[in-house]
Amino acid sequence: MRFIGNHSSGKMGIALAKECRDRGAEVTLVLGPVNLPTEYEGITIITVTSSDEMYNACHDHFKNSDIALMAAAVADYKPETISEQKIKKTDTSVPELKLVKTKDILKSLGAIKGDDQVLLGFALETNNEKANALEKLNSKNADFIVLNSLNDGAAFGSDTNKITIYTKNGEEIKFESKSKSQVAADIIDTVTNYSKTLSI
Repeated sequence: MRFIGNHSSGKMGIALAKECRDRGAEVTLVLGPVNLPTEYEGITIITVTSSDEMYNACHDHFKNSDIALMAAAVADYKPETISEQKIKKTDTSVPELKLVKTKDILKSLGAIKGDDQVLLGFALETNNEKANALEKLNSKNADFIVLNSLNDGAAFGSDTNKITIYTKNGEEIKFESKSKSQVAADIIDTVTNYSKTLSI
């Protein structure tokens, strides 16, 4: 094992950033490690390599944001210690891997969100999808949660997605499987329809 990670591609976050830019918004994209271009005309890119760096970057920019779209699949846990050198294999012992929780970026932003700010998060679920998505919506103080269900074919790295959006007003909005650029448009349409003060 060289590192702990997931297969998240960053495609959904980039699609959302492009959609907002194309509608005239001033966009800052906090982007983790991806195998995609990291420069997009009209979008300010902040590249990060760890959950702590993403936490700090999101907090640095959130206070000046009208809306935050939290699409990154940040790990819930990280190694307690990180070796700067290769851990050599021995015949006598196996290293013990201890994990600690990462900072909850969505919850921390929900705790400081102003009345004039909109916060949207994502939930990838494998069971009790609706219940878990609604619990996340409430516990994180978000305005919207976008549910991706593995049972509906959601997959890291895919060019398509099938989502359900839950709003803090108690509404459930289902969509068919679409390209991620079309999903981004659906998400922004939903946010602006419910947040009339926004002009994205």
